[in-house]
Amino acid sequence: MKLYRRNEQRRANWQELKPALEATRRGLPPPARSSRLSLFAMAVEPFDLIKVSLSERVFVKLRGDRELRGILHAYDGHMNMVLSEVEETIYVVDVDEQTGESVVRTVKRNCDMLFVRGDGVVLVAPPAR
Repeated sequence: MKLYRRNEQRRANWQELKPALEATRRGLPPPARSSRLSLFAMAVEPFDLIKVSLSERVFVKLRGDRELRGILHAYDGHMNMVLSEVEETIYVVDVDEQTGESVVRTVKRNCDMLFVRGDGVVLVAPPAR
């Protein structure tokens, strides 16, 4: 019985969320900020949160000490993503030969458009509010 109620709640949340997601998918302006926050609160499934973040700046953490910040344009079930206006930060650990200490160096680069393969994605964070 609990499972039935939970599924009904998910359907009800989805019906409230669906018009805003469709507007985002069609390229219409995003809802006002206050309603956008409620969209994050209504996200039931993990991909709902990513759907709401389409056409928004997101933070993506990758394997190999890499981080991306860019505008999310597309994604799929494997978490392959297309980002634009991307700033990539790479953390490189070098060992100083004289002292033997580890020195962390950051390398940054910018890309106009980037395809990210999903098997390297560790975390996707929506825009900070």
